[in-house]
Amino acid sequence: MPRGRGSSVSTHEKLNVDAAVDSDKDNSRHKRSAYLLLGLFILFLHGSWSVYRMQFANLPLPLGAEQAGKRGFSEASALKHVKYLTGLGPHPVGSDALDLAVQYVYAEAEKIKKTAHWDVDVQVELFHTDIGANRLAGGLFKGKTLLYSDLKHVILRIVPKYLPEAEENLILVSSHIDTVSTTEGAGDCSSCVGVMLEMARGVAQWAHGFKSGVLFLFNTGEEEGLDGAHSFITQHHWRNSVRFAVDLEAMGISGKSTLFQGTHQWALESFAAVAKYPSAQIATQDVFRSGAIKSATDFQIYEEVAGLPGLDFAYTDTTSVYHTKNDKMELLQPGSLQHSGENMLAFLLHAASSPKFMKDAHQAKQDSTEQKKAIFFDILGKYMVVYPQRLATMFHNSIIFQSLLIWGTSLLMGGRPGLVSFGISCLSIILTLIFSIFLPVVVAFALPHICPFPVPFVGNPWLVIGLFGSPALLGAFIGQHFGFILLKRHIQEVHSRTKPGLTGNTMDYIVGLEAERWIFKSGFVQWLIVLILGTYLKVGASYIALIWLVSPAFAYGLMEATLTPVRSPKQLKVFTLVLALAVPVMSSAGLFIRLVDVMVGSIVRADRNPGGLPDWLGNVVVAVAIAIVVSFTFVYLLSYVHISGAKKTLLSVLCAFFGLALVLVSSGIVTAFTEDIARSVNVVHVVDTTRMNDGNTEPLSYVSLFSNMPGKLTQELMDLRGEEFSCGRNMTTDFVTFTVKYGCRSYKGSNAGWSKSEVPVLHVESDSAADDARKTVVSVDTKSSTRWSLAINMQEIDDFTIQVESDKLVQLGGKSEVDGWHTIQFAGGKNAPTKFQLTLVWSSNATQASPKEANAEDPPLLVKLRTDVNRATPMVETVLEKLPRWCAAFGKSTSPYTLAFLTALPVNI
Repeated sequence: MPRGRGSSVSTHEKLNVDAAVDSDKDNSRHKRSAYLLLGLFILFLHGSWSVYRMQFANLPLPLGAEQAGKRGFSEASALKHVKYLTGLGPHPVGSDALDLAVQYVYAEAEKIKKTAHWDVDVQVELFHTDIGANRLAGGLFKGKTLLYSDLKHVILRIVPKYLPEAEENLILVSSHIDTVSTTEGAGDCSSCVGVMLEMARGVAQWAHGFKSGVLFLFNTGEEEGLDGAHSFITQHHWRNSVRFAVDLEAMGISGKSTLFQGTHQWALESFAAVAKYPSAQIATQDVFRSGAIKSATDFQIYEEVAGLPGLDFAYTDTTSVYHTKNDKMELLQPGSLQHSGENMLAFLLHAASSPKFMKDAHQAKQDSTEQKKAIFFDILGKYMVVYPQRLATMFHNSIIFQSLLIWGTSLLMGGRPGLVSFGISCLSIILTLIFSIFLPVVVAFALPHICPFPVPFVGNPWLVIGLFGSPALLGAFIGQHFGFILLKRHIQEVHSRTKPGLTGNTMDYIVGLEAERWIFKSGFVQWLIVLILGTYLKVGASYIALIWLVSPAFAYGLMEATLTPVRSPKQLKVFTLVLALAVPVMSSAGLFIRLVDVMVGSIVRADRNPGGLPDWLGNVVVAVAIAIVVSFTFVYLLSYVHISGAKKTLLSVLCAFFGLALVLVSSGIVTAFTEDIARSVNVVHVVDTTRMNDGNTEPLSYVSLFSNMPGKLTQELMDLRGEEFSCGRNMTTDFVTFTVKYGCRSYKGSNAGWSKSEVPVLHVESDSAADDARKTVVSVDTKSSTRWSLAINMQEIDDFTIQVESDKLVQLGGKSEVDGWHTIQFAGGKNAPTKFQLTLVWSSNATQASPKEANAEDPPLLVKLRTDVNRATPMVETVLEKLPRWCAAFGKSTSPYTLAFLTALPVNI
């Protein structure tokens, strides 16, 4: 029968309590030692690092040409191609170096044709594109129209000679030859081109047994907005025969080529079945498609424009070198190309030989969105798991229901005391997260004030362990310990009523054991909440939450649960913790480390409008990410510390690690950047003719210095003494595609290295109103530039068209905008047109600028234009030579070349 407040303890319960007292007379003897806890922490951290190394850094041995044989893949052979291409230096669209790169790839393709198997038909084509317009609607391309002309691609088609239907069923393998203007592109993407050439050589020896053909596309124009892929998929006569697409990319240099986007379950399963060294993570697909990573690949064209199923692969090691001079041959890791080549060759041989694969590809367009989605990830780089999204949702919902049922039943049986204990456990989760985030964020805010650079750890990413990891772990422990103390008070109050026989140290010890168990079980609640949210939002990486919930719950149920209705609590077993964390660490620890590493490397280019982000923001983002990972993954391990003798030791070790890291970065002993991992600093000679429309006869000419990485340019200017640079937020420059909000300028020697004949012209041909619609025709002459960006004020303009001679490139309708502007970007080869006709259709709500606005220093603009010339003026060359070696220009499709001309038309034209 129920016992009242003053009832005595039952005889059975009294025996259990006495036994607990007898066996624990000296409770301190049973506290876990600091050495044991330290060993557990070392085991957890070392295990996580070992998983990371095995999953992402364990590369196969490179093979030479003789070892690989005629039909295999040789990294040594692929590297010869990479060496030649990188030896050309940067080869952006329109450059002589790109022409040489295209000629080289074409010549190598011809060699493959000559050495192919006698029953294999190989066709090589140098495809010269027509002028075209790419108007992707989503992601980075919102508010943009991308124009291109005079691009050249090398296309290599391999089909069995006596199977005509194979010509109508092609598997496309694609990558790009061109680079941005700031790098030789060893990783992005000469490595991809080298791998494809070597793969094509092998495929040409196997294709006589194929049921499908393989098409290798070596395109140009990818770096200017995926123009190469778009021109092929909309213009080439083989485009309608492509049934499946594989894209090879790089967002860093070397490492494993990871499958980070896939469209269909059957395609993923085909790759998983044959990949020798599988590397695949749906978590990267989640992050990439969320927009957190401001980038895009040709795969977007193949998926959105062509509607093709496919797979997307990328290198992500050392992402901080992306699009800088440090994307160089010397940093390619041995085994990287072998990893990609062997995986892809095995996949192509399997896919092209399988009638079922092509049947599935034909069926793909009829599949619903839910039918084609799948979860995929690899385990230790050895095995790849693939299962349908629908199965994942069903399984997750089943686990969620069972968990809620178990918790509900447990709380119902525990009554009000159990419900309160559960509430305090949930509070401990919140406190753990709050304190875990708070401490490293404080550090993140402080770093810009005490270090030479706002982000002092990019060159040595391991520093984040001490700078943010230690404070995060300390904060997690403090927050959890507050919850532990509150639990102890509550449980002690309950026991004082229901178990008056317990007093003193015995009461404190038993209460501590119960509180420890509640804290451990709070981890179940934490990961259950994450699983519910992930399942509801259909996040592919929700399987991680499932593993971190089920594995510890199973270990706890196996090792700690008892069927005895009344028992005294016991200390959690160490083996329970080891069993609980083994599978979660093995399945996801490496991924967590990789994501943090990519995040750290991405900070060097985080500020898309230089000077637009606070100096501390990059630190805070990394600190919060690390804090979340720490608080969620250490929840079970930290629960073992509260009744141990390791609290002071843990505090001391964490403070020591933090102090050491802080001393290293604040003193400059460990530099923020190195020659191989540099800070992005761009040098551009600007010739601004915007004010010439206001009656000024001379353009404004200066050299602009800016960085896409948060922070001022104080250290850089120490090496530029005598070059007369002035810095500040008043040195803004509108580059059309972005705005420099903090930068440096020098007018020294700025009149040399350019001529007025290169200045672009915007000329109003006509301005008339008809049928209540005002239309303005503007001629655009970019002079010698075949790379330019033009922005149109969509608050004044309803629509527009662009015409080249008699071809109307951009039709009326379907224009989007960002911040009130629609941007047109053009990139073309040497023979691309330089004269265009822009027809503007004014909005019925357009307002003329007031006389005060028109006469203002910065009157509102209707159209603004930037033209780029890939040439370094004398002053730019001087600055580039003087800049520290730990500085490197960062290039992208929206970045200007080293010489940029600016002009504009005001609203009152």
